[in-house]
Amino acid sequence: MRDWHDIRDELRNFALGLPETHEDHPWGESVIKVNKKVFLFLGMDEPTEKWDPTFGVKLLSETHGHALTIEGAEPSGYGLGKAGWVTIPFMSELPETEILLDWVEESYRAIAPKRAIKLLDSQPSQHESDGQP
Repeated sequence: MRDWHDIRDELRNFALGLPETHEDHPWGESVIKVNKKVFLFLGMDEPTEKWDPTFGVKLLSETHGHALTIEGAEPSGYGLGKAGWVTIPFMSELPETEILLDWVEESYRAIAPKRAIKLLDSQPSQHESDGQP
């Protein structure tokens, strides 16, 4: 099993490669924003007594249901779950990284302004294999 730090870093780096994104640290946690709105919650850098390593994304349709099948995954707190947000533990058996990156992109597309999505659609996919169209 891969170290959760590696997976977290991969999600973070992918998210920061999307158009018009930046990292912020409200509440002492890492989040990735587009247009001042969070689309990826990464939590704290290290586990604490009260916090286990998790990430949160906004998912729609069947991906939302798929994410909730991961052991320990749940609708996000503070009413976010009602809007499609899912909190997923890094320590669970996670799907392939490609799927997690797809979820990050789906969350981005749900939050980003149209101009940023247009920029994303005009560039090659970040997580396609090198040399592939």
